[in-house]
Amino acid sequence: MVVLEMKEICYAYEEGRPILSNVHIEFETGKMYAILGPSGSGKTTLLSLIGGLDIPQKGEILFEGENISQCGLACHRRNHVSLIFQSYNLIDYMTPIENVALTARQDPLALLLRLGLTAEEAKRNVMKLSGGQQQRVAIARALASDTPVILADEPTGNLDEDTAGEITDILKESAHELNKCMIVVTHSNKLAAKADVVLYLKCGSIHTCLLYTSPSPRDRG
Repeated sequence: MVVLEMKEICYAYEEGRPILSNVHIEFETGKMYAILGPSGSGKTTLLSLIGGLDIPQKGEILFEGENISQCGLACHRRNHVSLIFQSYNLIDYMTPIENVALTARQDPLALLLRLGLTAEEAKRNVMKLSGGQQQRVAIARALASDTPVILADEPTGNLDEDTAGEITDILKESAHELNKCMIVVTHSNKLAAKADVVLYLKCGSIHTCLLYTSPSPRDRG
């Protein structure tokens, strides 16, 4: 089901250099999308527009057929989208359970256990967890809010290759099993190759592309 649509989106910085030119794309639930592109191509700008953090100069963004400006950008951010950051953005004096409970519409502990934390780890201060564990908490917090669209900006950028692969698998499984629309901005071809749909942004235009990487031992096994 199409949950989000960008129609003829144009965006330029103040000096007039176009970043997005007549971008038109549909996003469906139950799929993971990867957005690739060179630095400065507008990947983060695209994510900001989808998330209601900025507005296009031309075109419209529809959530379930309704322009997000009609319900209000604050309403869109609160009810329709959740964000996952490269730097995790966890509250450092809280436990994983407490962090997830901030947005939870479901049991925080059950979700953390599902994403690979132990019950004991879920009760530790988040600063005592590894980077991969902290990113799992950040993903759990996004999933707990029960929004249909999840936006992830370089979610594996601070992680080693093996942990990055595990986090990528979690994102894709969450999209499929929980019927989420998972949109991930990344520089990693390996991460992108695991997505259901790969989009390449360059010179203001966005294109669907195919990637291939050799399967990891985890994928072969």
